[in-house]
Amino acid sequence: MNIHEYQAKELLQKFGVATTRGKVASSPEEAEQIAREIAPAEIVVKAQIHAGGRGKGTFANGFKGGVHLCKTPEEARAIARKMLGQTLVTHQTGAAGRVVNKVLVAESAQIAREVYFAILLDRATAAPLIVASTEGGVEIEAVAAKSPEKIIRESIHPLAGLQPFQTRKLAKQLQFESSQLKAASKLFDGLYRAFIGLDCSMVEVNPLVVTPKGEVLALDAKFNFDDNALFRHPEVAAMRDIAEEDPREVEASTHGLNYIGLDGNIACLVNGAGLAMATMDIIKFYGGNPANFLDVGGGATEEQVTEAFKILIADKKVQAILVNIFGGIMKCDVIAQGIINAAKTVHLSVPLVVRLEGTNVEKGKGLLKESGVALITADDLADAAEKAVAAAKSDAAAANPKSQDPNFK
Repeated sequence: MNIHEYQAKELLQKFGVATTRGKVASSPEEAEQIAREIAPAEIVVKAQIHAGGRGKGTFANGFKGGVHLCKTPEEARAIARKMLGQTLVTHQTGAAGRVVNKVLVAESAQIAREVYFAILLDRATAAPLIVASTEGGVEIEAVAAKSPEKIIRESIHPLAGLQPFQTRKLAKQLQFESSQLKAASKLFDGLYRAFIGLDCSMVEVNPLVVTPKGEVLALDAKFNFDDNALFRHPEVAAMRDIAEEDPREVEASTHGLNYIGLDGNIACLVNGAGLAMATMDIIKFYGGNPANFLDVGGGATEEQVTEAFKILIADKKVQAILVNIFGGIMKCDVIAQGIINAAKTVHLSVPLVVRLEGTNVEKGKGLLKESGVALITADDLADAAEKAVAAAKSDAAAANPKSQDPNFK
């Protein structure tokens, strides 16, 4: 789960991490009022969407930039009016962009120097890892590609936690002056406490800045949370903004399904994340493109399978559906009955390829055979992928016969 910048600032303040003053506004009038509270300091108005590159983005109304400096409360109101309710397109949103429903009105910080600082979960050691660089304000991937020697890594013992000697070491490596070491160390410690206390998978501050006065501030932060631990943090779960998420993914989550939408035309319904990844890989191997990742899990019910089919069919780009089930805890006959129910509930207008293997496989195949549902059976995963790719091409050709003409463009 991701959160907005203004929400991240609230969490930073909760853990004693120094940042700039600011509040969120939903209307131009609110923006002006907040700016008056911050004045006479210079003010920054920032569009709140779950995407980077806001400063270089463009609104559908032609207004340039999702981050603007303002000198007066009246100017903050005018800027907010141009942003709120408008679609902002950045390099991370794609052409569709995101609608801006809120803006952050905050005190602008004078920047003498920028630093990158992040805490993430190192999959190799299953322990927290700090990644930092003196090259702040730019994407860390670019730094790693062009100047890998400028990337600092500091492993944290999962039981001992971040130690004071490590915060001082990091502060020196990041070239903080002697007068700034205490403030930098305190900020690093607060970020680590937030990482652990909120069950985060990542906390990223970019940029972490030093002002001309020597203040050390976290200007912008991104939090990623472990979804499996959100039940322990209802206050964080309440920060979820479903307007920023794919409606299909939101719908899937309400039924306990793990769904991620992709850009292909072959829908996948699989049990188990590893098998789902393998299914997508083999679809690509045979020349197709998966339309989604959908893991129904090991204990899905007939109702969940039916809801899964509804979500798959709702994607207008889908031209074939591949069901790939290896029954362990999940029984093949349950999946088969779910497929039958789905066919009766929704209109299956695209080819359906089914591969079943494992627990109660013969019973499942028998149910499908006797149901009268039009489908294509497969013997193994390779056979299923090959048939799904062929079925999608056939469906595409039927929908647009001209596409088979070599002169068609």
